[in-house]
Amino acid sequence: MVADTTSTASLIQEQVSSLLVQPLEAASVVLAAGPRIFDSSEPLRIPKITAGITAGFVAENAEIPEGDVAFGEIMLMPSDRKSIKAITKFSNEALRQSTVGLDAVLKARLVHDVAAALDSALLTGTGTTKSITGITKQTGVSTGVLDATSPDSILDALGTAAANEVEPNRLFVSSADFTTLRKVKASGTGEYMVQPDVTGAARYQLFGVPVTVTNKLPTGTAVLADMSQVAVVRDLAPSVTVLSERYAEFDQQAIRVVTRYDLGLLHPEGVVVLTAVAP
Repeated sequence: MVADTTSTASLIQEQVSSLLVQPLEAASVVLAAGPRIFDSSEPLRIPKITAGITAGFVAENAEIPEGDVAFGEIMLMPSDRKSIKAITKFSNEALRQSTVGLDAVLKARLVHDVAAALDSALLTGTGTTKSITGITKQTGVSTGVLDATSPDSILDALGTAAANEVEPNRLFVSSADFTTLRKVKASGTGEYMVQPDVTGAARYQLFGVPVTVTNKLPTGTAVLADMSQVAVVRDLAPSVTVLSERYAEFDQQAIRVVTRYDLGLLHPEGVVVLTAVAP
């Protein structure tokens, strides 16, 4: 990585995209699960239908009854939405002496740090102080009971989703709950209930639903979701700035990242949040 000689130099947009945006899509468990991503740096209104018409059988030459479609909207990425920010420092000696590309190391670190903060917000963010309201804190979602020792609780959640006419395509669980689920065997056959996904290395599925393990969910909480109903707004103008003088007294430089995201549910019934019952 070549440091700029000016005190503070912003990297051009193409570098920003290759440094952060594209790798972040793969590193974030939520972004990688296939939500609907909207690119906008401005407030975004997403229209949705809250009630449809009732169709019926009408005789020949009879008047067709009128019906009104009710529209609603969700508003995301308000102008005062707070940003996710991070600074990574490195020494000038490391810059000069590194035999492994320092830019690759820094990129991996930046992506890791931003992805960790982003996943925490997208999954469990409380929405306080103008931050992101995560999936588990969204209003209107369906709820259920999580019993990691019994996959039947996941079947019950699938039943709730089926009653809502939703077909979930992702199950998010914590590593502790995943380990407990992973140990459960089917009676009679002795096979493990959580099976490897033969279409992808180191991936698992339960009752045909892909399982994503993340430590950004607390133990005792799981999310069963149709990710097409999860809307993520991504500000495609992140700021990645080289700070060549800020830490000059330490003979260091730094890279500062500032980026913004937001999350909403197009249809809250597309998500089932499971919570373990306290013993």
